[in-house]
Amino acid sequence: MFFSILLFAHFQAAIIPILLGIRSINKFKHISKNKLIPFGFIFLGLASISEMIDHTQTSWIYVDHSSLLNWLFYSFLSLGLTCLSISVIKNKFIQKANICISLCSIISYFSFDKTISLLFQVIISILLIINWQRVFKDWLFILYPIFGIIFTTFFGTRLSISGDQFWHVLIGPSGTISVLIFYLVLKRSEKKFT
Repeated sequence: MFFSILLFAHFQAAIIPILLGIRSINKFKHISKNKLIPFGFIFLGLASISEMIDHTQTSWIYVDHSSLLNWLFYSFLSLGLTCLSISVIKNKFIQKANICISLCSIISYFSFDKTISLLFQVIISILLIINWQRVFKDWLFILYPIFGIIFTTFFGTRLSISGDQFWHVLIGPSGTISVLIFYLVLKRSEKKFT
């Protein structure tokens, strides 16, 4: 029973972002770089798929390790958040800076350490929050850092410390809620900008 719940938690974390990405194609024309939005969602779904495949190597038990699939998870996460962030930025310099930070996150995973890569992920998330809040000014967006950063980090930390797989089940749905928040903010912005 627990395995089924764990599998469902991961499956929905992969499928929902991909479906939202497909649904976002040729939408949100009021966003300057709207073509990046589907890629952002799809990359987030691919991150979850990479994590699922990685879990098949560990019998679905969370193991804090570095591997090619774990690198793909963090790489797709970085790319997804960066695409969403730069989709609303008009300034070319800031766009390029975001892309460079994303590449640093991807490269540093194997070049230095996963911890360094995570520091770049924090910067990517901060830039995303700043950029989206500046453009959308939507109170709903405050839920993204709560579910996408605070809760997922809390659940992941509890999982790493305790080894209790219960925490593992909560991470995927928390991440999915943050993805749904992105989509809802985009949908609500259509009314504001048109």
